[in-house]
Amino acid sequence: MRAWAIVENGEPLQEIELPTPEPVGRQVLLEVTHCGVCHSDLHLWEGRYDLGSRGILSLKERGLTLPIAPGHEIVGRVLRWGPEATGLRAGEMKVVFPWVGCGQCEHCRAEEDNMCLQGHSIGINRHGGYATHVLVPEPRHLVDLGALDPAVAATYACSGITVYSAIRKVMPLPPDRPVVVVGAGGLGLNAVATLRALGHGSICVVDLSEEKLAAARTAGATLTVLAGGDDTTGRIVAACGGPVSAVIDLVNGTATARFAFDALQKGGKLVQVGLFGGELPLPLPLMAIRALTVQGSYVGNPKELRAVMDLARTGRLAPLPVSTAPMHEANAVLNRLRDGKVTGRVVLTAA
Repeated sequence: MRAWAIVENGEPLQEIELPTPEPVGRQVLLEVTHCGVCHSDLHLWEGRYDLGSRGILSLKERGLTLPIAPGHEIVGRVLRWGPEATGLRAGEMKVVFPWVGCGQCEHCRAEEDNMCLQGHSIGINRHGGYATHVLVPEPRHLVDLGALDPAVAATYACSGITVYSAIRKVMPLPPDRPVVVVGAGGLGLNAVATLRALGHGSICVVDLSEEKLAAARTAGATLTVLAGGDDTTGRIVAACGGPVSAVIDLVNGTATARFAFDALQKGGKLVQVGLFGGELPLPLPLMAIRALTVQGSYVGNPKELRAVMDLARTGRLAPLPVSTAPMHEANAVLNRLRDGKVTGRVVLTAA
């Protein structure tokens, strides 16, 4: 199979040939037709995470093996499967759940694969969708598209379930209670659409780009705040009519975490999703006095992917703005994303 792979961190992707895997046991081989380009792909390409005063976390030291074909927002066509896999038909189009675990632990048995301590996710620990083929561990990690546009459906495997899982962590809230979403990229626009699909009516989006805030308003954001400077917290509080119950930080850098935390009302919750990097020093007495919660949220699980796909197939979830590019342009698209020149999502398509 052909793959557009990270051969050296920080260097351009290279087109390489890899053995096409042969499925065994419950494994399923798919021909990749679509693959979204996600910010997590950038972190994989860079090979590190910024941990603030704790230094840099090297992914090679954590077991990253190169070359690796990134890509975890995958739609593909079922080709063949191992003898223990059932319920499949050749040619079916499927969305791939990529955050797979060991398959044996209590988390995996409960279909909470993303919480598995031995996770080996597609596009991170094993070759992903920047390739002509992808091997999926078992049929339960595949979800039917229905009549959905496959380019849009691909984004639900990460962007969709990530925001859905984060939103579930701040609910229930009255529909007119503002939920603040930090970041108006692909995740942010999906968060707006998902909140609306779930019946929430007050959505405040914060971003550094007025162009992206305009896209958020088009998607259904009821309030927008241009970030920057020393008073982003004040602008959020003013826009929302007071401190807020819930902030979902899809950027999660030092600056965004600080202004998001400071915008919380008593009993408020900050859900941290993004991987931009840095750290958040917390005023510990205020955590107790104001009964605040800071919680991380790591993508989502297969149950949440099925829920997101159900929202989409029934027409309740408005599609994310998506553009497409041929797979061989993967490196150029990744650089556009790094430079902040992508609104919505770019999805790579098979040549």
